[in-house]
Amino acid sequence: MLLNLRLDGSSLHVLCSTKTLPIFPLDKVPSFKKVKQNYVPGTHDGGDKGPPQRSTRHCDRGGVSTISREVISGKNLLIVNPSDNRVGKSRIGDGFVGKKAKDAGFNGNGMVSKVHAKCSTKGLSYGGCIPAILEALDRIENVGDALGPWEERLSNKERTIILKEQTQWERAVEIFEWFKSKECYELNVIHYNIMLRILGKARKWRYVQSLWEEMIRKGIKPINSTYGTLIDVYSKGGLKVHALCWLGKMSKIGMQPDEVTTGIVLQMYKKAREFQKAEDFFKKWSCGKSFGALTLKDNKMESHVCLSSYTYNTMIDTYGKSGQIKEASETFKRMLEEGIVPTTVTFNTMIHMYGNNGQLGEVTSLMKMMKLQCLPDTRTYNILISLHTKNDDIKRAGAYFKEMKDAGLKPDPVSYRTLLYAFSIRHMVEEAEEIVAEMDDNDVEIDEYTQSALTRMYIEAEMLEKSWSWFQRFHLAGKMSSEGYSANIDAYGERGYLSEAERVFICCQEVNKRTVIEYNVMIKAYGIGKSCEKACELLESMLSYGVTPDKCTYNTLVQILASSDMPHKARPYLEKMRETGYVSDCIPYCAVISSFVKLGQLNMAEEVYKEMVDFNIEPDVVVYGVLINAFADTGNVQEAMSYVEAMRIAGITGNSVIQSSLIKLYTKVGYLNEAEAIYRELLESCNKTQYPDVYTSNCMVNLYSERSMVRKAEAIFYSMKQRGEANEFTFAMMLCMYKKNGRFEEATQVAKQMREMKILSDPLSYNSILSLYALDGRFKEAVETFKEMVSSGVRPDDSTFKSLGTILIKLGLSKKAVRKIEEVRKQEIKRGLELWISTLSSLVGIQSNTEDCDEL
Repeated sequence: MLLNLRLDGSSLHVLCSTKTLPIFPLDKVPSFKKVKQNYVPGTHDGGDKGPPQRSTRHCDRGGVSTISREVISGKNLLIVNPSDNRVGKSRIGDGFVGKKAKDAGFNGNGMVSKVHAKCSTKGLSYGGCIPAILEALDRIENVGDALGPWEERLSNKERTIILKEQTQWERAVEIFEWFKSKECYELNVIHYNIMLRILGKARKWRYVQSLWEEMIRKGIKPINSTYGTLIDVYSKGGLKVHALCWLGKMSKIGMQPDEVTTGIVLQMYKKAREFQKAEDFFKKWSCGKSFGALTLKDNKMESHVCLSSYTYNTMIDTYGKSGQIKEASETFKRMLEEGIVPTTVTFNTMIHMYGNNGQLGEVTSLMKMMKLQCLPDTRTYNILISLHTKNDDIKRAGAYFKEMKDAGLKPDPVSYRTLLYAFSIRHMVEEAEEIVAEMDDNDVEIDEYTQSALTRMYIEAEMLEKSWSWFQRFHLAGKMSSEGYSANIDAYGERGYLSEAERVFICCQEVNKRTVIEYNVMIKAYGIGKSCEKACELLESMLSYGVTPDKCTYNTLVQILASSDMPHKARPYLEKMRETGYVSDCIPYCAVISSFVKLGQLNMAEEVYKEMVDFNIEPDVVVYGVLINAFADTGNVQEAMSYVEAMRIAGITGNSVIQSSLIKLYTKVGYLNEAEAIYRELLESCNKTQYPDVYTSNCMVNLYSERSMVRKAEAIFYSMKQRGEANEFTFAMMLCMYKKNGRFEEATQVAKQMREMKILSDPLSYNSILSLYALDGRFKEAVETFKEMVSSGVRPDDSTFKSLGTILIKLGLSKKAVRKIEEVRKQEIKRGLELWISTLSSLVGIQSNTEDCDEL
């Protein structure tokens, strides 16, 4: 539902407009002049970028990639750069901009021009004494000795820079305490904000609380960014409740969160996937504003600034992740109406959202719109490649990859890996090899995940030699981890190539990669290859190399042995697993119990069950279901019901499998009322698309037909026919019931349907029809049915010839003659069948055809 938005040059602000660059006030300063501006969190470190990374002092000194706050007081501009934690100051109108602010992307008019981050040596991007001070602090351990030469002439700005440049929280505390010890220095709220962020990022919560109390004690009033900083560090530190407490404290003193703080709260809710809370908070916050209008505050007229592209991007992403496509699209429209120029991030977010919801048409429209406003970046193309590979449009994904390179953008590792993985799982060997060659030419490292994916590609394409060469390339380079070796062992093992899996395992041992991961995957490979003995030997050998089996090791081996009908061998490993404390549930016990049941050794299955209960391992519904079904098959009502009672005492609700097993049991022993009660429960738990399975319904038809309960049997029969579930046995039971009750017309109709549907495959079904026709005098239909039986390859039995003998006698043949025909059949099957068919055909006037007798 992409909004039909038309963009042209007149509706967009120029690139150097403050609408497109994130700047906002760092603090409340006298003579503050408001400027219409966009907000992108800086000192708050908002944004959906994961945990903050500690920066080094040797990178990103030369430019301002994101300018987060500005304070204009007279002609002074204070710049805080969140990406490299620097503060700089410049003169807007006196030409001083030429050094610091121009590097930061400002021109002489205070506007923002295009900037590029660059690396330089430490501190050289600062003027004055800052580079020397930072170098001294790195070189001299004692803070007083390091700062001594500048002790009496450090300005507020210089102290701010020094604190922000610290990457170790301990060193920052030493410097901060030294500043406090000098009476000539006044530490303001900005300095405290910096320290709160440093300590919060280091998760030193006791120090953060202590510093907060110190601020209050000294009368240093927290400002909006103080609370924003605290909310940010606590939420990123995983303490969302504490973060919300700071938001609550802010509300109690009547301080409204600014847009930066609001952005932080939205990010916090979004990362916690609490999208509704994010939306509610945003609406509550934004309702207090009349954007673009004038409101009276503190007896002064104040103009509210518009929301920034950052906040809009956050809300679009929040709506997108919660599946609210309409709301996201409306937010995007509102952003344009406010005159906010969408950034590459905006379009990337919208494209990703629509693509993930399968709306590729809207993705194409957005790309056209994007190219009118801003150039797509590498991430844009990565999103497009990923979306189209997921939608199995590999041709379009390849086209976007080519378009990215034609646009002068260099594919990054994500670009290559996404496309390479897509080629590998589709066995597109030639295309995959072209990508690999290009990655090699551009020195792009192939990660282990991609490496193992290509190993699988070669294996599944039955190119074993190439798969081995590919593996050898990374093995001989000596950079493969345990996980890499395991993935390659698994690739061979899953396809049953045991010898190749063993070769990889040996290579792994040669480079001293002996961890439990490789052993576990190799044991799994032996299980797939039905080499149970080797799997057991491998586990035993682990200990000799100092590798301790873990839960996965034992569990895999127990499952392998149990599924291979070797529960006796599985039991000792199950015992070791329990002794080492690796049994946390009944799953491995269930595997062994099921294996004993499959072998018909119910006494052993019960023994394992009792052992499990004795060690306080609680059975689940599956264990009970296996045992109940086992005893239902044998018709042992008492044992089956004992497990039903045990399940009830344990508070476990029976599922449809157990209910079906009980109906099967009750059918065998003829307990109609009990079976009816459970069948009713099954029907009540079913919906319009789910019904009791065919076997269970047939059990009920059987119970009713044996008791000549015609209406109840018909109700289930008609329901099964309507759903297309009535099978050969359903029809046969209904036929027998009708025949037994002398309702030959209904029985004949059922027999006719069975023959027309060609569902006859069992001698019992054929015999039921032959018996009916013999009883009802339908001799011609009986002979035709017998011929169909012979031609279908179903071998007639004694019951078949008993019905046919009745027909011959009714047609005037003597019993002695019938006995002679039967004697011939028993002595020579082919000749006997031919005699039966020719005799029957001649008596009922049907042409004889005995060619099908050869098959029997």
